[in-house]
Amino acid sequence: MMKWFEIALVVLTFATGITWLLDRLLFAKKRAAAGGLLEEKEPVVVDYARAFFPVLFVVLILRSFIAEPFRIPSSSMMPTLLIGDFILVNKFTYGIRLPINNKKVFALGEPERGDVVVFRPPHAPDQDWIKRVVGLPGDLVAFQGDTLYINGEPLQYAVAGTYQGQGKGRDMTGATVLEEALGDRRHQVLEFPGADPRSQGEWRVPEGEYFVMGDNRDRSDDGRFWGTLPESQLRGKAFLVWMNFDSSAPGWIAWGRIGKRIQ
Repeated sequence: MMKWFEIALVVLTFATGITWLLDRLLFAKKRAAAGGLLEEKEPVVVDYARAFFPVLFVVLILRSFIAEPFRIPSSSMMPTLLIGDFILVNKFTYGIRLPINNKKVFALGEPERGDVVVFRPPHAPDQDWIKRVVGLPGDLVAFQGDTLYINGEPLQYAVAGTYQGQGKGRDMTGATVLEEALGDRRHQVLEFPGADPRSQGEWRVPEGEYFVMGDNRDRSDDGRFWGTLPESQLRGKAFLVWMNFDSSAPGWIAWGRIGKRIQ
């Protein structure tokens, strides 16, 4: 859905811009000459193109190269991100990419361990997903029991309580909240008793690729099930919750989440 919106935005920006430009270069002068003292009224399509092109152009630049909004549709990143969170994604942290084909034209940086990233998974290239980077190129990542291992070293965990969900996230009530130390960065994850055997395994991360996982470890379709993520599929780094709306939750809007930094 987001990809088709991006295509439509590019096409409309290009179409209105070309229409306006051609009229200014070719047809506006002819209308003025033909109309004499009373300049002939410009066609409706040109009037709309002139009005909408600047707006579409600014939106395209902001959305493609600065920051893009996304909505969280699932529980895979709870408790960091909740269903109904509206987030902003930095589009230039890892480099400047072209709209639609996502081709990087200017490199600025690389993902760091612990970054929350938006990407298009290899098996669903028309969808935008969000997970946390846990494995960098060259890493050996393993998940055994409920413990994540990086290059043979288990991560450290501290129990932070029992999760109480609301709204569309109420199904997560009762999960154990753990604080996970991923290098020098700490964040919370959710765990339920018992390990899904399908989520267990060991993966070597190739050069130019990353290993991503959801913070809701037992409710996340991530690299444990479909492998590593090519760098070319990255869309940007999530950095801010700017709105939360969940019609199933009391009050519908979680005001305390607005302005929350994503870590």
